Amino acid sequence: MSTDPDHPSSTVNEATPEPAPAPERVPDWWHRDHPTFTSLTGFFTGLAFVIVVPGLFAAILGWIFDYHTAEDLFPLVLVTLVVPIGLVIAPRTRRFGRYMLIGMAVTALVVGGVSAVVLWYMVTYQS
Repeated sequence: MSTDPDHPSSTVNEATPEPAPAPERVPDWWHRDHPTFTSLTGFFTGLAFVIVVPGLFAAILGWIFDYHTAEDLFPLVLVTLVVPIGLVIAPRTRRFGRYMLIGMAVTALVVGGVSAVVLWYMVTYQS
């Protein structure tokens, strides 16, 4: 056998570099523009917004002011509705804002409905 590098039947053992492994891909469904991720995040943000913001606002007012002043200032919590409305107006966050409003509405309906049923039951059977 010939050891000539130009000859096709050469037996020269040259180390061939192996290709580098491809970097791992980030899962496609976790990126920020995926419609399902945006919708779910917006809905649960609306749910948390309805529960956390009024309670936190009342607690802060209670720490700063006396009871009657805090009670008079509590309706100002409605100013926080500017946040989801602003999200709906901006084109980039419109989908998120829409689902945030849906989450807020559904949470308010569920809390109001359960409260009404419990109040009805207590008035009817506990009085």
